[in-house]
Amino acid sequence: MNRRVTELTSFLKKLAEVAEQELGALEPLQHAITLVSHAIPLRLGNEVRASMLRARGIEVGKGTLVYGPPEFPGAETHHSRMSIGCECVIDVGCLFELGESIEIGNRVTIGKNAMIITTTHELGPKEHRAGALERKPVRVHDGVWIGPRAIILPGVIVGAGAIVDAGSVVNKAVAPNTRVRGTPAKVVEELGP
Repeated sequence: MNRRVTELTSFLKKLAEVAEQELGALEPLQHAITLVSHAIPLRLGNEVRASMLRARGIEVGKGTLVYGPPEFPGAETHHSRMSIGCECVIDVGCLFELGESIEIGNRVTIGKNAMIITTTHELGPKEHRAGALERKPVRVHDGVWIGPRAIILPGVIVGAGAIVDAGSVVNKAVAPNTRVRGTPAKVVEELGP
């Protein structure tokens, strides 16, 4: 009988350690905000969702509309790493990975299911190619339009007035007032000021 009690005690101790590792980073307020945000029908309550982002600790400028609840994946989501300017539009299904800072300027439009990623991995040995984690901030300047399903990769700066076409994968800086397209994104048009 003592052996079973010892085994059970050992098992419960290990279970508690695993639970602490897996669930210790849970933030009840963040999860409550997520649940409420998902309860609001898409494309309604846009200013309410912007207010909910502020409640998460994200700086959000006046007049910004959020059409659907954005996703913030990753084990280390620090909402204070993100800022969104005034009069921006964030469409449904957007994803912001906040391993490092994301700065979005004023009057930026981000299309449906667009992603901004801030972490990657160094190249590891052949036994495990995903090496050490690298963190690189992303900056999107004023007036930018990021099309649906576009992906902005770590370390990218998108210049003012630029357009990132739908489905493009941006892996390097985008000059101001240019339009980029493709995978990887390349300049397809110079835009007027």
